[in-house]
Amino acid sequence: MKFKYLIITFSVIIVIILSVTVLLPVFLAGSEFAVYFRFFTLPLILFILLLLICVTVFFLLNYRLFSLLEREDWPALSYYLENKIYSKGRYSARNVRLLAGSYLVILDYISVFNLENKAVHIKPSVIEKNALIFGSARILSGKNKEAVEFFKTHLEKGKPAEKQWIHWFYGFSLLLCGAFARAEQEFTLLANSSKNALICGLSAYFLDTSVINHSQNPDECKTIVENSRARIKKAFKNADGWEKEANKMGTDIHVAIIKKYVDEAGEWLYGKQS
Repeated sequence: MKFKYLIITFSVIIVIILSVTVLLPVFLAGSEFAVYFRFFTLPLILFILLLLICVTVFFLLNYRLFSLLEREDWPALSYYLENKIYSKGRYSARNVRLLAGSYLVILDYISVFNLENKAVHIKPSVIEKNALIFGSARILSGKNKEAVEFFKTHLEKGKPAEKQWIHWFYGFSLLLCGAFARAEQEFTLLANSSKNALICGLSAYFLDTSVINHSQNPDECKTIVENSRARIKKAFKNADGWEKEANKMGTDIHVAIIKKYVDEAGEWLYGKQS
């Protein structure tokens, strides 16, 4: 297992560092090493040993979780996390995120919503911290109107980077509901101001391919699209740069869900290069 080899490698590196830390001063300082060891080396050794113990304990406590993630055994991972959350009451943001993500992979939307209903009564903060996953589940299950209301209530919640994605998914859910004017407002704001390349590019892409035909100001919309497109192409000279950025962010499940549109936006930006 990769995780197993990782912890072994880490332990070996720590042992080597400890050996060098202890032995090198012996050769360099001679009899003066006793004072050096007492005031500098010994505390450093104790700190590194404590670090090694903490990492090892963390790995052992989460060994089952890591092994299931590595094997991508989503049904088994779901069962494991259900036991931790429902039976032991460990409603941490990480556990809830992993369980909801596992359900989405196997397209078990009912279980996602059941998890949300239970968590919202026990620990509402974990829903806010995972708003992108629970909102995306509504889109994937075809509950677009519910997605609009869900994202609307979470627009100003979460970390700054997550807020922009929440705004984007809010605009996307509006688009799916045919609310083009409101979707244009969200996508225009993001296309103009977002520093996230994917958000900016996706917003401009949907403005150009879906919204502009329904816009009351198509010329202004077109200008925004072209400015955003130029900004993206300045940041990424070719399709490879866009693809690398997409792959880097593709580990986030809300980005993986819209991978089809990310690829389409890349083709729209760079034509046959993508």
